[in-house]
Amino acid sequence: MASAVTTETSRPGYGQLLRTPGAISFLLPGFAARQPFAMLTISIVLLVQHTTGSYGSAGIIAAVTGVAMALFAPQMGKLADRFGQSAVLVPVVLTHSAAVSALTALALLGAPLWALALAAVPAGASVPQVGPMVRARWAARLEGSPLLPTAAAFESVTDEFTFVVGPVLATALCTGVHPAAGLITEATLTLLGGLLFAAQRATQPKPAGAGAGAGHGSSSALSIPGVRVLVIAFLGIGAVFGGMQVSLTAFSEEIGNPGVNGLLYGVFAAGNMIAGIACGAIAWKIGPRRRLIMGYAGLTVAASVLWAAHSVVLLAGLGLLVGLCIAPALITGYTLVEKLVPAGSRTEAFTWLTGAVALGQAAAVTAAGRLADAHGSSAGFLVPLVATALALATLLALRSRLAPKAPSRIVSASAQRVTEVSAERSAERGVGHRVPVTVD
Repeated sequence: MASAVTTETSRPGYGQLLRTPGAISFLLPGFAARQPFAMLTISIVLLVQHTTGSYGSAGIIAAVTGVAMALFAPQMGKLADRFGQSAVLVPVVLTHSAAVSALTALALLGAPLWALALAAVPAGASVPQVGPMVRARWAARLEGSPLLPTAAAFESVTDEFTFVVGPVLATALCTGVHPAAGLITEATLTLLGGLLFAAQRATQPKPAGAGAGAGHGSSSALSIPGVRVLVIAFLGIGAVFGGMQVSLTAFSEEIGNPGVNGLLYGVFAAGNMIAGIACGAIAWKIGPRRRLIMGYAGLTVAASVLWAAHSVVLLAGLGLLVGLCIAPALITGYTLVEKLVPAGSRTEAFTWLTGAVALGQAAAVTAAGRLADAHGSSAGFLVPLVATALALATLLALRSRLAPKAPSRIVSASAQRVTEVSAERSAERGVGHRVPVTVD
């Protein structure tokens, strides 16, 4: 069987993407509503460390929040697919604002660790999944369009920009205004941005429970084999984010220059943004499955030498390389969802991937932190390596599950017979029969 090749020679750019009717109406409030996602963890760490004097306690509360989000995000996505994004988002942002306010108040009152952990559960579980909802809106408006990969790249860049700006803003507020200012701002932005985003009903995908496709709405997107493979793969990407964050911090402290941590992580994030922008502009001539495997292979190779870096310049260069490899993997994974998942379940599928990143990040923060405490930052950098290697092995072993579901045998046989008859008639007329090349 011949390998798949695309015949696409050009791709519409970001300008045309942003001119998509209705796009700006959900992009701007969506950006404001997803900004708190990047502020929550660091704001919790800074506030709880201030009130308890313990980074360990702060890490526990932050981890509880992340795990709760990872577990509840897919359920939120499934409800959004079934009943509509706006119907789900309004109560969610109200709940989140109240939960974060309660957590803030408990921390300031000096509540015990178990009480903070209990309050962290609803705060994490109610994190609004605006990023996946924006991706679902793009998929609904651009179904079958060559702009879809560009939209996936645009969302990756937006996410990365969020994770650059959010922590910086939260840190400035917590250290320059008040230790609780980060969480207060996070709750306020979530409420205002979330309500504005929910108000854009005209651009939301049609709820699966409201018309055709409602039957599929009762099953989970996780029942699709390809989605399960992508979830495992995205755990590896989450582990890169978590492992890099902890290990870069540990490295900066080891060399006696804690301030360089922001520079190093910024270079890492910049690599992701640059690659994301490039991925949206490139007209790929290889299929998405192969691109996904190539992205993870490059990520594994780049991560394999992080542990050996002992200078700021070398680690910055390697961090840039790792960042450059993350974006293609992320973007291609999200692009495959559009091919694998029916429209009525895409928001849920996107939230499974987002939740997998959050869960992988939480696990990596814990593992890399313990390794760094016991053996130094070099040991912490082994976490991204192991995680990406396992993800790559999974993709190689299960790559067939990432192909869209094949048509039934009856349909395939009929189509084949039509092709044969057409070829015979063309031959009788002396006309060559062209067979289209499928895309892998």
